[in-house]
Amino acid sequence: MKTAMNPMRPALTDEPIPPPTGPFEALRSTAQIAGHPIHPMLVPIPIVCFIGALVTDIAYAATAEMMWTDISAWLLLVGLVFGVLAAIAGLTDFIGNRLIRSQSPAWPHMIGNLVVLVLAFFNVLVHSRDAWTSVMPTGLILSIVTVLILPITGWLGWAMVYRHGVGVVR
Repeated sequence: MKTAMNPMRPALTDEPIPPPTGPFEALRSTAQIAGHPIHPMLVPIPIVCFIGALVTDIAYAATAEMMWTDISAWLLLVGLVFGVLAAIAGLTDFIGNRLIRSQSPAWPHMIGNLVVLVLAFFNVLVHSRDAWTSVMPTGLILSIVTVLILPITGWLGWAMVYRHGVGVVR
C-alpha cells in the first residue's frame, strides 16, 4: 500500500512485518542480542582506544609528560579487552556461518584484526615498562602500525556489511 503523499513509500500500518527472506537472511549474525549483531556494537571501542593511544604516545614523545604514558597504557588495555570481546563475537559469526566465511573480505578482515590484537597485546606489554622506554621508540611504532591497519580492516568490515549484507536484517 502506497501513501498519497509519497507513492514510493508504503503507508504505516499495524500489520506485522514478515520475517526477512532472500539472500541476506542466510548471512545473519550468529552472535546477537535481540536480533542485533554484537560484533559491530563492540568494534568502535578498541578503534577509539587504539587511536587515542597513538595520540597520547605522540603527546608523550613531544612533551615527556608521564601522564601521557599512563593514559596510553590504560587506553591500550581497554582497547585490547574490548578488541578480544569483539573478536570473540566476530569469530562466532565467522565460524557459525559458512556463507559469511565465503565472502571475499571475511578472511582478510579476520586476519587483519587478529594482527591488530597481537600488536596491541605486545604494545600493552611494552607500555608496562617505565615511562620513556614504554613509548620511545617501540611503543610509538607499535601504535602507529596498529592504527595504520585499522582503516584497512574497517574497510573490509564495511564491505561485508554494506556490499555483502552480513548481519543485515531486511
